[in-house]
Amino acid sequence: MRPVPLKLGPGSDLHRSLVQLGRAQNAPGFVLGVVGNLSQVVFQCPGPGGPTVLQGDFEIISLQGTVGPEGVHLHLSFSDGDCQVWGGHLEPGTLVLKGADLLVGVLAEPAPADQPSPATGQPRVAIAVRPGCPYSARALRMLRTLGIPYTLVEPRAEGSVPQVFIDGIFIGGYDALAERHGRGELAGLR
Repeated sequence: MRPVPLKLGPGSDLHRSLVQLGRAQNAPGFVLGVVGNLSQVVFQCPGPGGPTVLQGDFEIISLQGTVGPEGVHLHLSFSDGDCQVWGGHLEPGTLVLKGADLLVGVLAEPAPADQPSPATGQPRVAIAVRPGCPYSARALRMLRTLGIPYTLVEPRAEGSVPQVFIDGIFIGGYDALAERHGRGELAGLR
């Protein structure tokens, strides 16, 4: 098993981010831990009926379940301002309020591109992708092939994907990454 951190900013969709991570890792895994808060929670209680939607300031208590290339199956518990605890199946539309940090255990042999750099312990490259985007797939393949560690992040609301960041600075998309590779500027990111 290898740990994969996922840091989500305000407005990120918790469910969709984990679906995206499962597809990007292309291996089964499970949520090891989570801390954070939510502004909107969409969850399904057992039994008939549709999802419940709550808005406010909620603290995540736990998130358990599986993550993989075929999708996710996750159970969420959270509390409101009165310390009332709610829970059920996590659904799309659950939004991060200020931030959420997750750790996912992936059940596959480590691939060099997914490992933190030994010098800092954190990858210098962060990339936002969307499932089904051919340029996202090409950018991820390039990073893996070159052995460059990276972290997946939630895409910015505006703009296309992939969105590539080096040392926290947005450099552009696939074309910008390919240009830097052509000039030999990515070798130092291993």
